[in-house]
Amino acid sequence: MTLNIRPLGDRILVEAVEENQEKKGGIVIPDIAKEKPMECRVVALGTGKTTDNGKKVPFEIKKGDRLLVAKYGGTEVNLEGKEYKILNSEDVLAVVE
Repeated sequence: MTLNIRPLGDRILVEAVEENQEKKGGIVIPDIAKEKPMECRVVALGTGKTTDNGKKVPFEIKKGDRLLVAKYGGTEVNLEGKEYKILNSEDVLAVVE
């Protein structure tokens, strides 16, 4: 499935990486009590940030990378029945390798 969406500038389209429903000890946490996921997978990238002198700074990440992102950063969007988030590059904290 390909999405017909392209983020602009230094924005990144990501989808949340679902964590395991069951914790140690067999406790199942209901959806309403879960924290917002901080780990995401890159679905699409914009063109990169433009500096004050007009030069493009390319991304250090690529499509498919797993990222740690700011907990409440970005804008949630629903595309083709699936939840995604559009982030600015400043919301990315680290790449999970």
